[in-house]
Amino acid sequence: MSLTGGFLPAAAPPGAAATAVRGLLRAAGTARPAAGGSDDEPPLTIPRDPAREAARRELSRRMYHENDPSLLQRALDAFWEWVGRLFGSAASATPGGTVGLLVVIVFVVAVLGALLWRLGTPRRGPASAAALFEDRPRSAAEHRAAGEAHAAQGHWNQAVQERMRALVRSLEERALLDVRPGRTADEAAAEAGRVLPAHADRLRAAAREFDDVTYGGRHASEQSYHRVAELDRDLERARPSLPSSAAATDRSTRPGAVE
Repeated sequence: MSLTGGFLPAAAPPGAAATAVRGLLRAAGTARPAAGGSDDEPPLTIPRDPAREAARRELSRRMYHENDPSLLQRALDAFWEWVGRLFGSAASATPGGTVGLLVVIVFVVAVLGALLWRLGTPRRGPASAAALFEDRPRSAAEHRAAGEAHAAQGHWNQAVQERMRALVRSLEERALLDVRPGRTADEAAAEAGRVLPAHADRLRAAAREFDDVTYGGRHASEQSYHRVAELDRDLERARPSLPSSAAATDRSTRPGAVE
């Protein structure tokens, strides 16, 4: 039951809130009777403060707020209003207004993009900390075939990786390197360089190529792949260099050797 003496329906029709407020204000003596109303009705003389409190309680009922925006919608509206004020303040402080601000934003984005393209993504850790072989054991021939397939499609990063793996696996298959899980490209290059000293510099360069594209975020080129592939072919024909101490031991054990 409302303070005006009537009952409000369960679902308030449009204008119910305004009608309720108007009745409460009339009860407080702060509103005139509606047009067409009887002038003979005795005025109600409810004090102003109780009438205001009654109006507040009446308008706090759920039926008057069924179409109010949700908490999320109010939060989003407040956020976008804040963004609008921030953008407006920045635009007013930038020469050229909104157009000048957009030019500055585009310039900053272009500079950041150029830096990322030039420097690559940051390394997650030392390049030498990751293993050269990360999947199931495969033969050198399988790695070479995978590298050639990637090269045919222009996937130079994967092509360099597979050709470097083929190179190291080939040295393992020839027993020039021991088969050791977890070996890194740098370690393989250093060990192979001691057995094949004539190719030590190229081995180190190939290991750097592998590390750069695998862990450094760099992009390999066609020339990078051809350098590693050429080194792989040269190492297949290379003869290992025996240490001088091993050669002396071998001579001393032959029949008729002179000490």
